[in-house]
Amino acid sequence: LAAGVWSRPASGGSRGPVGRQGPRREGSDSSDGAAQVALIAVMRPMLASLLFTVFVYLLAWIFLSRNTPKAAFLTALIIGLFFTFGHVHMALDKQFPGAALVQWLPALWGVLFLLSIFWVTRPRLTFASAASTLNAVAVVLILMAAWNIFSAIGPREVHALGIPAAPVQNDLAVPEDPPDVYYIILDSYARADLIRRAYGFDNTPFLSELEQRGFYVASCSQSNYVRTELSLGSSLNMQYLQDLSDTFTPESTARRLLWSALKHNAVRYNFESMGYETVTFETGFDWLNITDTDRYLSPPPASNGMTDFEALFLRTTLARYADDLGWVNPDELLGITTRARFNFVFDSVGEISSMPQPTFTYLHLVSPHPPFVFDAQGLPVDPADYWNDQGLYTSALYKKGYVDQMQYLNVVLLDTIDSILANSETPPVIILQGDHGPWLQPRNDRFSNLTAVYFPGRSDDLYPTLSPVNIFRMVFNKYFGGNYDILEDVSYFSPVPNLYDFSEVPYPCEPQ
Repeated sequence: LAAGVWSRPASGGSRGPVGRQGPRREGSDSSDGAAQVALIAVMRPMLASLLFTVFVYLLAWIFLSRNTPKAAFLTALIIGLFFTFGHVHMALDKQFPGAALVQWLPALWGVLFLLSIFWVTRPRLTFASAASTLNAVAVVLILMAAWNIFSAIGPREVHALGIPAAPVQNDLAVPEDPPDVYYIILDSYARADLIRRAYGFDNTPFLSELEQRGFYVASCSQSNYVRTELSLGSSLNMQYLQDLSDTFTPESTARRLLWSALKHNAVRYNFESMGYETVTFETGFDWLNITDTDRYLSPPPASNGMTDFEALFLRTTLARYADDLGWVNPDELLGITTRARFNFVFDSVGEISSMPQPTFTYLHLVSPHPPFVFDAQGLPVDPADYWNDQGLYTSALYKKGYVDQMQYLNVVLLDTIDSILANSETPPVIILQGDHGPWLQPRNDRFSNLTAVYFPGRSDDLYPTLSPVNIFRMVFNKYFGGNYDILEDVSYFSPVPNLYDFSEVPYPCEPQ
């Protein structure tokens, strides 16, 4: 279940295939697939699969006059048909979009079902000798899946580095009144000039509100990389990936080391070494979740609808027709889950500023990135309203969803910042950063990200082209006696699946 899973498109085209008109809703783009899905996410599908299999077996056993070998063999055939249907449906729909082939699939599967019954009910066939072979195959498959899962979630030290070469400093000094530090990632949040040019929306009132509160907005900021895991792997380790490990070669497509470096990063290591309380939040993506911090906060399960994994699981089986017939709406449930996670984050973050010990809070919010679940006033919307009939984001639909969701996000952010500032005895450090720009833009524009930093009393040498790789170098230098060099601000593009095949892109922005 957990190998090779992908559900909804996520950050900046970085977690899903992109069609001619925009990212598809479902597909496959995963190496190290087990590391992308939390083990708990498969529990309900696994239990449902087990109960369904038992139910099918009991029906087959009764139908076949309690003939156990034949009932078991027929169950295997039926389960195989049930669980392969959605994969074939998706493959045909991807290979032949708009064709009528998928309409004939139910009839074909019905014929295969009847042929299965005809085969198993032949009087001369007992299937007794097939049991040992099939059981051996099943055991091997289970062991392979278990190895894939548990090798991806193996234990490691909490206070550790994903990459030993990460630039930590062990002589950082905690000031007398240490500030809380908030690193707030706003997934796909673009720079103001790109928002105006691409979407016709003026975002300067929001930026002016930030500046009135003391934020410095880098008017020519660019992300160092165009994909979430690359951007955050670099910014949280304060180093370009090319200089972190020689395994990040153009030929490599592996991500496990990158994800380990993201979770056990140099920034976190430095704060833990200074005795800071570390706080993280659930993101909805297991490879982004940093679960072994001092406080890992996630909404209660009862507040969620259907997980992304469960929605994909539904679509890859014959149960996808429960969606088509209107019995279950995974898209609506996805909206419920996403809104619950969004609201939980902002309901909780205000409490952190009241904690007595100094804290480092890393908050990755998958917004204004899709799925689009809020309108401009914060009212709930159906994520499916922004997909066309082929399940693609078109430019017009994406534009509307992005701008609406961003406007509501702006309002909530300002309220939250006001709450943090009001509750903090020592002025905090607050970093608002888009990990990259939005989808469906020309290659170079996909780097145009928001960077706004609140460095109370220490903002004198900030500059318009400040990029994520240097932000925490500045934080440690300004507040904790660090001696980090400020690196040249450079942006690198890389394609899928060769994530580390980097090519430099220019900084075309004119500082304002």
